[in-house]
Amino acid sequence: MATVSTKPRVIKDYDRLDPSVQEQIKLEYPYGFEDHLISFNNKEGQRVSALPFETDDRYYLVRMTIAEAQQIVEEDEDFDDDGNLKDDIKDELEEKHVGLDEAEDIADE
Repeated sequence: MATVSTKPRVIKDYDRLDPSVQEQIKLEYPYGFEDHLISFNNKEGQRVSALPFETDDRYYLVRMTIAEAQQIVEEDEDFDDDGNLKDDIKDELEEKHVGLDEAEDIADE
């Protein structure tokens, strides 16, 4: 049985997300977004597709169609021509974001 998250749910367009959240999404989905989209009915009953992404304090549903997911990756210089996150960018983002998580964990001890 799936567990229900008690985190606040945030439904937003990718281009309206904080750049830090966009970077974390790239780390979570280094090979592109389109294969990870889910569909759900919004509060108006319309079928919407979105990319799920969870942080320590929020559950994001990032609205995008398959075409938009492809376009975001295609236009983002952090991804190569095959739609994969470049290794040097991945290393840089991991250092930036994973390092933050580890520093917070150490501070909590």
